[in-house]
Amino acid sequence: MPRYYEEKEEDGQACAGVREDLRQCLLESACVLQENKSPRQCLKEGHCRSLQMTFFACKRSMLDTRARFRGRKGY
Repeated sequence: MPRYYEEKEEDGQACAGVREDLRQCLLESACVLQENKSPRQCLKEGHCRSLQMTFFACKRSMLDTRARFRGRKGY
């Protein structure tokens, strides 16, 4: 689920909402907090997999020429 912050500045980049949710999910995961691993290592181990797949689909839809007419998938 997307998280919206009132005090944050609006990020104009594509898929910014998914990127922010993925970042927060990784930083709040037990892998980072308890095992003191980097977020990159936790991502490779499979944490926050659904957000990672959503982010990938959103970035991939930017390359799809049909997305110009249908809109980006994801957020």
